[in-house]
Amino acid sequence: MKPSKGEEDALVDFVDVILREGAVVQADVVLSVADVPLVGIKLSAALAGMKAMTDYGMFEDWDERIRVGGDTVDAERAIE
Repeated sequence: MKPSKGEEDALVDFVDVILREGAVVQADVVLSVADVPLVGIKLSAALAGMKAMTDYGMFEDWDERIRVGGDTVDAERAIE
């Protein structure tokens, strides 16, 4: 019997890579009515596990406060 990978395994591998390595998603959205552009939105998001984020220099201050038992209210403000 040969080992095989199902579709569920592919999804688990994909999520594992995203959390371990990280990914950046960028999108531009233009809302228009009757071919008249009304609103333009530029979106950017970084997706990664906390280890990858801190390795890339993101959330270092937040992570340090949480690890030393900082105030959760301050931690929530840092996210905003």
